[in-house]
Amino acid sequence: MIKKLCLFLALISNIAFAADTIVINANVITVDKDHPIAQAFAFDNGRFTSVGTNAEILKLKGPATKVIDLKGMTVTPGFNDAHLHPQAIFAEGTPHYRVWLGADRVKTMDELVAALKRQAAVTPPGAMISGYGYDDVLLGRHPNRHDLDKVSTTQPVVITHGSGHITAVNSFVLEASSVTKDTQDPSGGALDRDADGTPNGVIRESARGLIRRGTGGANREAIPLDEELKGYMNCFRQYSAKGITSVGIAGGSPSSFQIMQQLRDRGNPVRVGFMFSADSFDKLQGAGIKRGFGDDHLRITALKTYQGNSLSGRTAWLSEAYSDRPDYFGIPPARTQEKLDEDYQKWWDAGWQVATHSNGDREIDMVLTAIERAEAKNPRPDARWRIEHASVMNQALLDRAKKDGVILVFHSYMWEYGDILLSYGPKRLSMMHAYRTAIDMGIPVAGHSDSPISAADPLLRIQDMVTRTSNQGSLIGEVQRVSVDEAIKVWTLDGAYATFEEDTKGSITPGKLADFVVLQKDPHQVAPNKIKDILLEATYLGGQKVYTAPLKTVAMIPPPPINYGDGNYGDGDEEENQNVPN
Repeated sequence: MIKKLCLFLALISNIAFAADTIVINANVITVDKDHPIAQAFAFDNGRFTSVGTNAEILKLKGPATKVIDLKGMTVTPGFNDAHLHPQAIFAEGTPHYRVWLGADRVKTMDELVAALKRQAAVTPPGAMISGYGYDDVLLGRHPNRHDLDKVSTTQPVVITHGSGHITAVNSFVLEASSVTKDTQDPSGGALDRDADGTPNGVIRESARGLIRRGTGGANREAIPLDEELKGYMNCFRQYSAKGITSVGIAGGSPSSFQIMQQLRDRGNPVRVGFMFSADSFDKLQGAGIKRGFGDDHLRITALKTYQGNSLSGRTAWLSEAYSDRPDYFGIPPARTQEKLDEDYQKWWDAGWQVATHSNGDREIDMVLTAIERAEAKNPRPDARWRIEHASVMNQALLDRAKKDGVILVFHSYMWEYGDILLSYGPKRLSMMHAYRTAIDMGIPVAGHSDSPISAADPLLRIQDMVTRTSNQGSLIGEVQRVSVDEAIKVWTLDGAYATFEEDTKGSITPGKLADFVVLQKDPHQVAPNKIKDILLEATYLGGQKVYTAPLKTVAMIPPPPINYGDGNYGDGDEEENQNVPN
């Protein structure tokens, strides 16, 4: 009897400690400094429970344990794209499709016009014909109203530059918006003009707010909700297919947050950290909503604001003139230092984390000044202010960022934009997206694609950080290159730190969410310029497989354009920057 009882207790004990799922024979890059490499791990109820050798983890195998043998493939934590702009993706040739005008599709002005004409043929009368992603360097100039009038003169035609900060429209939009020769450039923006002073349809930065009422945005709002949700799900599935398990939505409205709630309830395969546009601050305060509201699948993380312009669009405000234009320093932000200080103090005192878009060194100086003044009046530990992009840095700015505890959410888009960035000159390039210097200084950093500005493809972005090489082979500030391990950490654990979630996700550590990706090759073992070509085998979210590689490569839909979920199929990084200052 005693022998049977002991046998029963032993059996119960083994069952109690048996894992639900174990993964073995893997090259596990844990991003856990105390246990950086492993062969195997286990997870239960959506969280990692054990990490170790094959022998250690196989001891957790019980009668019902699922065993995944990866046969030497590589595992990393799920990737975290800390700043992007998702939008519903619609099929090409349907009325809601926004025409992709990137360099892989459009290389001449005639091709651009032809692509838009094809869309015009399936667009209902009066509805907007839109496109995005054009490359003015490849085209030789920006498309203007004279080009877009060839597409239509009876309905709005609106296209966006690859930077997301410059819009081109046809004459219909200018007329509907009452933009004429007498219209003045607003603070923080500019209207390009014909020789006689008439706006030519190329509209930069905050000036885009002048043309909203002529864009036909109301027609966009008519998309049936179920169709729009399916379009958004297409977008997030594409993120998942690239190994992304968490994203930061950089600026949105209450209505766009409601869209994200419905996507969560429909099984969104990606965790969403939602940054509300700072324009929503009063509504959030009135509703009693604070940072951290939500759950592991959808959480409010910060207020997103805007103090500056575009790097790739060459509107960023600089302390020294652009290398190829000695009389041009970029476009100054519309908001004064005094107003920025006032806004920061208000948001800071209310307990919010603030994430600020800023590219040029003069813009970043203003942001750091406002941070320092807010903290001086109301000290608060572990604030984790964020500067989004933080592109053109110098040592003095980095010193201040370190002192202020600021997280620098750097770009890494040399592959797409490196040859455009060469125009900033060697001095600035040596401190542009300064990952190496910031990491060496101990400044927190995070990585992002800013999709659709660059591809939401973490392996390509990691290659960017490791090689600093454009798709034409140009080296861009190579002194800022980092190691493969450093780049992976930036795209996993450091992204979690940026949203106060480093204890919840970002590494393969017992107790954390079981978000991980399986790669067919080890990024350490391929040539640095081949990291982007590594095939992703699978993506897991909370221990559930949410993406499996197809038997053969499937063409991806082009990166999604920007949408804030409220009818603004915006032509820039964030809606508030298009508002015309009083």
